[in-house]
Amino acid sequence: MNRIGKIILLVFLCLAVGYLASIVTRESVDTWYPTLEKPSFNPPNWLFMPVWTFLYVIIGVAGALVWDKLDEKEETVKKGLTYFFIQLALNMLWSYLFFGLKNPLLALIEIILLWLFIYETIAQFNKVNKVATYLFIPYMLWVSFAAILNASIWWLNK
Repeated sequence: MNRIGKIILLVFLCLAVGYLASIVTRESVDTWYPTLEKPSFNPPNWLFMPVWTFLYVIIGVAGALVWDKLDEKEETVKKGLTYFFIQLALNMLWSYLFFGLKNPLLALIEIILLWLFIYETIAQFNKVNKVATYLFIPYMLWVSFAAILNASIWWLNK
C-alpha cells in the first residue's frame, strides 16, 4: 500500500473511533452532562466535535507517516504503531467511562494512562518521523487539557 492509501486508511480508522465514541457520548451530553457542575474554563459543547475531528485526522496522518517507514525501521515502527493503537483504544474507552458509565473518577484514572501512552507514542514516532511527532503534539495538549477538565469536573461533583 502506498503512503496515500495508508493515510486514508488510518485517518478513516481514527475518525471511526471518534464516531464510535460519539455514540456513547451523545445521550449523556443531552441528559447527564448538563447536570454536572463544571469549571469556568469548560468549553462550549459545540467546540468538541470540530476539535476532535481535526485531532483524529492529524493523528491518523501521523500514524500513516510512521507506518510508511516500516521497511526502513521495522522494530521502532512496530513499537510505535503498537503504542498508537493502544492509545487509540484508550481514547475510545475514555468516552465510555466518562459518558457511558457516568464515572468521572474512573475516566480520570484512565485519561492519565491515555496521556502516558500518547507520550510513549510520541517518543517512538520521534525516532521515525519528525512530522509525525509534531502532528501528535496538539493531540497531547488537548488530552492534557481534557485531563484537567475531567479532574475539575470530578472534584466539583464528588
